[in-house]
Amino acid sequence: MAKTLELQFGTEFGKTARITVDNPKEPIDEAAVKQAMEQIIAADVFFTPSGNLSVAKGARVVDRNVTEYEIV
Repeated sequence: MAKTLELQFGTEFGKTARITVDNPKEPIDEAAVKQAMEQIIAADVFFTPSGNLSVAKGARVVDRNVTEYEIV
């Protein structure tokens, strides 16, 4: 079971960009996530094909289960 925290940002050209964090500490502190996202935007260190990150749109924890089968 792999969990990731997905941070969703709006870009300057109206698209959505995502940054994922593996194995987030739970429970998620929503205020801390929002503050971190605002700091990421203010630092202006990420550039995407659809422009710079301009607004925090949302965050979510994605829980993914994978079952592998060995086929011989």
